[in-house]
Amino acid sequence: MIAAVAGWSTRHRALVIAGWLALVVVALLSSALATGDGARSVDPGEAGRAQQMVQAQGSGDSIRENVLIQSRDAGGDHRFVDDPELREAAGDLVAELRRTPGAVRDVGSPLVAHGERWVSQDGRSGLITFEVAGNEGQFKAHYTAAVKAVKQVQESHPRVRFAQAGDHSLSEAVNDGIKDDLKRAETTSLPLTLLILLVAFGSLIAAGIPLLLSATTVAAAFGLLQLVSQWVPFNSAASAIVLLIGMAVGIDYSLFYLRRVREERAAGHDVREALRITARTSGHAVVASGLTVMVCMTGLLFTGVDVFKGLTAGTVLVVGLAVLGSVTVLPALLAALGDRVDKARIPWLGRRRIAAKESHLWRRVARAVVRRPVAAGATAAVALLLMTLPALGIRLQDAAVTASLPPGVSTAVDAATAMQQEFPGSATAARVVFDRADGTSADTPEVREAIDGLHEQAAVGRGALREPITVVPVGDAMVVRVPLEGAVTDPVANRALATLRDQVLPSTLGTVRGVDYAVAGRTAMPHDFAKQVNSRTPIVFAFILGLAFLLLAVTFRSWTIPPASILLNLLSIGAAYGVLTLVFQDGNLESLLGFNSYGGVVSWLPLFMFIILFGLSMDYHIFILSRIRERWLAGTEPREAVVGGIAASAGVVSSAALIMTGVFTVFMTLSAIEYKMLGLGMALAILIDATVVRGVLLPAAMSLLGERAWSRRTGSIAGGGRGCGRLSPFNAGRRR
Repeated sequence: MIAAVAGWSTRHRALVIAGWLALVVVALLSSALATGDGARSVDPGEAGRAQQMVQAQGSGDSIRENVLIQSRDAGGDHRFVDDPELREAAGDLVAELRRTPGAVRDVGSPLVAHGERWVSQDGRSGLITFEVAGNEGQFKAHYTAAVKAVKQVQESHPRVRFAQAGDHSLSEAVNDGIKDDLKRAETTSLPLTLLILLVAFGSLIAAGIPLLLSATTVAAAFGLLQLVSQWVPFNSAASAIVLLIGMAVGIDYSLFYLRRVREERAAGHDVREALRITARTSGHAVVASGLTVMVCMTGLLFTGVDVFKGLTAGTVLVVGLAVLGSVTVLPALLAALGDRVDKARIPWLGRRRIAAKESHLWRRVARAVVRRPVAAGATAAVALLLMTLPALGIRLQDAAVTASLPPGVSTAVDAATAMQQEFPGSATAARVVFDRADGTSADTPEVREAIDGLHEQAAVGRGALREPITVVPVGDAMVVRVPLEGAVTDPVANRALATLRDQVLPSTLGTVRGVDYAVAGRTAMPHDFAKQVNSRTPIVFAFILGLAFLLLAVTFRSWTIPPASILLNLLSIGAAYGVLTLVFQDGNLESLLGFNSYGGVVSWLPLFMFIILFGLSMDYHIFILSRIRERWLAGTEPREAVVGGIAASAGVVSSAALIMTGVFTVFMTLSAIEYKMLGLGMALAILIDATVVRGVLLPAAMSLLGERAWSRRTGSIAGGGRGCGRLSPFNAGRRR
């Protein structure tokens, strides 16, 4: 079927190319049908329930900002209670905020009753807090007015430091950081990708084809995703990942096709015959690889986390379009270009690359491995297992906003870091949302009395609760902000959250009849997210491993290849986990790599890396195994088939892996700690996969399996069985 589709595409190439461009245009235009903000994700666990309680009020959210006030003279003894300049600056800011017409409400100040709650323990700093009033339509204007008020007062008091951080300013800092990082990554990675493609093909036109297919695929996918996002939540972080995967598979599939067409042309076939053989060989491998990537990504749905639904939909869509383009418009484009695909050659490099057929280096390596498969395989496996050992002590910990971005990148993050020292948890307080089951106002004398109990427990520091505690109405519900001790997402903060949920709230708000409450916030949300993901991780792993086993078994008609392939993939992923633990948790190689110790690994990263790496590595794995099986079907002795398959596929696999490694290495230079972890882990895993696993472990395993690796039965993605006496798709155009 794949060969038939590709053959039809080559015969009607003008129609197919025009149809593909029309598809891209229609997909882009379909985004105009998307109106509104799209579907909203709901956080998992209790934090998600609190989010829904606020949304049910239909009157906006509680958005609170904080301004730290302290002297710029760090060497002097400037106590807030005694320093008239600090008190005057605080008074001016409070007055200016209250003068903003309806933009601000519930201003907390160290100059009012119970003002000691807004003064730091050492007395040197004051804190002013306020709510941004109004609904969603008014928010932007009101927030801008509040920020303008802070800046005006700051200009009037140059010797006083005003540091603002809160709900919106920190979220904005994170979003801006993501945008800046991704822009920098795109600016750096695209030229690097083009350079590697030029080296791989030696021709500007040949190098441009993978970029063209990838760019149109990603454009069409994002156009359709704008429409899909009306029903499925899709955020900026998911956009970055979909972009990365779309470019990766688009380039990989083009590399597989182009390399095989060149080989068949060098063997003397005309363009049409070369494309027919390519469709029945590399085309099959592309479809099998694409299905594997899509199936692996659907495993994310088992987590039950809303934000992963959009990521899954985007990945399945972009990979599906890449596969469709590879079996339709790519053969049509190559048929239209013919030998012109190698025009615009780079001197010397172009001639050498176009003439190159096999990698002599990897042929020698593979031959050495198959001569002593036990020794070579055992040495490589032990080395990877030793790299994996540190992962046994891995600590999963979400990145707090104050730890995610380095100092100096964002004024809001720097302000939150300073607030954390003087007023622990104030900028990232827990949000206790409560309302009454009967739908009446939750602001009752009994509730106020219970909140007084929270103040009393915070005053004595019970359960690592801190002041200032603030209370604001949101519709008929109430939102109480309770600062927690600890660094937002560290073990101290998580213990404080548990105490708040399990002890403090049941003994205060829990005693008021008819009141329902839930806790959200920057500590609760990542805690509940990690809890949900970790509890579902075994299910995701089992699903992916099980389906990968079945896909490989169906693809190669073998019961021995699937477990061997899965084991090899797990070794490279485990080694990457171990290095992440050594670098980011234990602080090793800090000076060499320029990273700071984080004390753990971001909780979602191991699962995410497993899914992405398992899918992407299967691209290379299926492609190499297909080349090995092709030679075996042609009558080559099993070990020689392994050597030949490795040598024939090494060039394209190395180029594809080098592109991916380069792109992820760029992520190591970005600001956010999550990107640094993702970049190091993915780059290392892909590098190991393309060298140690595919160059040593795979030929060792296939050499040991020998004839047992392949089925003698007819019918598989590779075509007929050995000795079946008919044309094999992996031996198209030639009889054994």
